[in-house]
Amino acid sequence: MIINLRSDTQTLPTESMLRAITSAPLGDDVFGEDPTVRKLEDMAARMLGKEAGLLVVSGTMGNLVSLMAHSNRGDEVILDPDSHIFYHETGSLAAIAGLMPMPVRSREGMLDPDDVAAAIRSPNVHYPRPRILCLENTHNRSGGRILPLDLHKRLCAIAHERGLKVHLDGARIFNAQVASGIPASEWAREADSVMFCLSKGLSCPIGSVVVGDAEFIERARRFRKQIGGGMRQAGVIAACGIVALETMIDRLAEDHINAKLLAQGLADIAGLKVDPDKVETNMVYAEHSATGLSTEELLTRLKEQGVLASGSPPNRIRFVTHRHIDRSAVEEAICRIKRAVEGA
Repeated sequence: MIINLRSDTQTLPTESMLRAITSAPLGDDVFGEDPTVRKLEDMAARMLGKEAGLLVVSGTMGNLVSLMAHSNRGDEVILDPDSHIFYHETGSLAAIAGLMPMPVRSREGMLDPDDVAAAIRSPNVHYPRPRILCLENTHNRSGGRILPLDLHKRLCAIAHERGLKVHLDGARIFNAQVASGIPASEWAREADSVMFCLSKGLSCPIGSVVVGDAEFIERARRFRKQIGGGMRQAGVIAACGIVALETMIDRLAEDHINAKLLAQGLADIAGLKVDPDKVETNMVYAEHSATGLSTEELLTRLKEQGVLASGSPPNRIRFVTHRHIDRSAVEEAICRIKRAVEGA
């Protein structure tokens, strides 16, 4: 049996989702005529405390159309170089949106408000205009860490005081909600736009949602069409999203428990460095330089033992728990990972 810890994107739709697809009322979403899409978008907006929502194919598309809707070509985006938007979205903010990134280094996913304030330059004919501050919660490359609400508020306040919009990449915002006990709407309240994914821990086969005020969503909808994201009978996607928002959020707590268990097991394996205290949601990063193996070599050894993981070169492996990984799978994975490391 393969134990797939590569990502929570590996989840398959639930039986309820598959049934919902077959009975969903459909229409042409480009014309705003798909009732199931409209229901999902309204539901998402209400949950996050915003006026309107927009269904998109992916989180990357959601982030891109949000940046485009908040800005003009040549404007500047302040963001963490370890953020998903900067690190993992193929340079789309520059290649497609025509935006200039201004990287501000975080500390384990946490931006310093003073660093952000210093990065927002005063108007000058030589500089791009600072337009957007991008935040990420949970923060992927720091290990699924939760951006504390008080820090989030301070960062948003600085941006708004200087005339910037705030976009929150909340791909896993419901993991933050479940782990912290703070409603996702509390983070959304301070941001001008939020994107969250349906296709990760929530187990949908496809889709993300962007929320914001009605004017912003209309702009984002136009940009979605411009980059080829207009969909027709998209209710087959939205039907799964409705099931996810109604039934799949609270169960994310199981993933967090299993991630902590995995971290504790990995911390006892010689050659791996893991701090279980920093595992807050469903991700575990293991530093493996002491094994003497490259990331690719260790991934190959893990695969030979029937464990799939993701590499974060030069010296980290990422494991992500999800709905298909129960406690027994975690315990078995720990044994297999130990064999893979010791085989070095």
